[in-house]
Amino acid sequence: MNSSVSPLLVLLLIPLGAIFFIIAGAPARRVAGIATALNLVLSLGLLFCYPTDQGGGFAYVMDYPWTSLPGLPPIRFHLGVDGISLPLVFLTAIVSFAAIAISPSDIRRSSEYYCYLLLMSLGAMGAFASLDLFFFYIFHEFALIPTFLLIGIWGSQNRQFAAFQITLYLMAGSLILLAGLVALVMALPVHDRTFDIVALQAYLQPNAHPIAVASQNVIFPLLLIGFGILVGLFPFHSWAPPGYASAPPAAAMLHAGVLKKFAIYGMIRIAIPMAHNGFDTFQPFILTLLIGNFLYAGFVTIAQKELPTMIGFSSIMHMGYLFLGIACWNNLGVSGAVVLMVGHGLSAALLFGLSGEITRRSGENRFSELGGLAKRAPMLAVLFSFASMATMGVPGLANFAGELMVFFASYSAMLPYMAIMAVLGTIITAIYQLRAIKNVFYGPMPERYEPHKASVTPTGGEILETPGMTDVSTVIEYTPYVLLIVASLAIGFMPYLLLHIVQPSVSLLPYLAPQR
Repeated sequence: MNSSVSPLLVLLLIPLGAIFFIIAGAPARRVAGIATALNLVLSLGLLFCYPTDQGGGFAYVMDYPWTSLPGLPPIRFHLGVDGISLPLVFLTAIVSFAAIAISPSDIRRSSEYYCYLLLMSLGAMGAFASLDLFFFYIFHEFALIPTFLLIGIWGSQNRQFAAFQITLYLMAGSLILLAGLVALVMALPVHDRTFDIVALQAYLQPNAHPIAVASQNVIFPLLLIGFGILVGLFPFHSWAPPGYASAPPAAAMLHAGVLKKFAIYGMIRIAIPMAHNGFDTFQPFILTLLIGNFLYAGFVTIAQKELPTMIGFSSIMHMGYLFLGIACWNNLGVSGAVVLMVGHGLSAALLFGLSGEITRRSGENRFSELGGLAKRAPMLAVLFSFASMATMGVPGLANFAGELMVFFASYSAMLPYMAIMAVLGTIITAIYQLRAIKNVFYGPMPERYEPHKASVTPTGGEILETPGMTDVSTVIEYTPYVLLIVASLAIGFMPYLLLHIVQPSVSLLPYLAPQR
């Protein structure tokens, strides 16, 4: 047992402390901003100080007994990160900071709003840092509750329906996932049952104590469906686009950019290595579903007439790349999936944040009512173009590095037809993202976005100036977006920044297929 206090505990205590300060009456936005900025600095420090000389194992470990109930395995508050989870902790920190920074200071019930955003960040951070199945699951559920509240209270059109739908879907996914996790633990002999992920990994090593194949063929589909619903795997995806379209931009940034990665991380950490025979049985089924993510979701994205729903369907489509990377189950594919999780998290957060800016400043999100905004908002046009290029996988941005690794991993795993599907997906992505840029920022601009020279008050009194469409013009307004772009550029130009810690940890996963 490691009884030392881990910096990961500090990452969890900072947002928790900020919530208490806000409840006590401190300025909500300022406190939340300071807390997320501290977490960003700390997570960046942990990323650069990760001990690569230990061969990819867990670092910053903290292990305390929590409770032990009769008939159940002991539950431990066990924290630790490796090269797979640490980049996701950093992703959580940077997206949380950006989400707080783009949120309005004059929003109604601001204390509740910022507390819920901090709770989402805390839950995601805890899920990625937990090495105990109980806390791994509980932290994620802890993050879902404020997601529902943020959509239901501060959402836009159809927010009540969207909140109800997302609650039903994600709760169903969580319950199925819980059944799979319980079945996994109960499949072990009574004296060997544990919730500790590290102990489970050691016990279930190949040629050691694998679970019976018949049991794995029950456990793995439960985990696959549970995680699949949470991540939006086709055909369990229909909750996501309307949910994201109705959510406040900050909530969409955190959920699409961060929380959806929980399911891919769970597949890498738990489902595939611990029930690998079940994975082998269902791999053709997974690959079949991915065609739906690439083609069905892609063509539906092209058909969208509103910017937020287009971005929502785009996010669903790109989950196919992540699932394809882990379905290859070789070092290149899983490493590419981890890099792409970070890249997609940055680009999705960018797109949802900028979509909110466009809607708030123009009063519209329908393509038919937008156009020519680059004339009035050139900085917004540049930022959105960068976000679109990242989503399209343009070289030099983080998504490209991850997608390229997934393409090559598909060929290495003798899945060339899936690589072709993935390449076709990039073409579809380019179509709808370039269409969005054209429809929103170029072409004729509606007259209502032009500044009116003068207007008369209803009483016939003084002349008023009407500014029309405005741009993100101050440092405070565009800094969070620039920060996400800089992070994507850094990873895109220097993938080694992540890969030198990701690949050693991935190489420790069991059953990895050899590279060809």
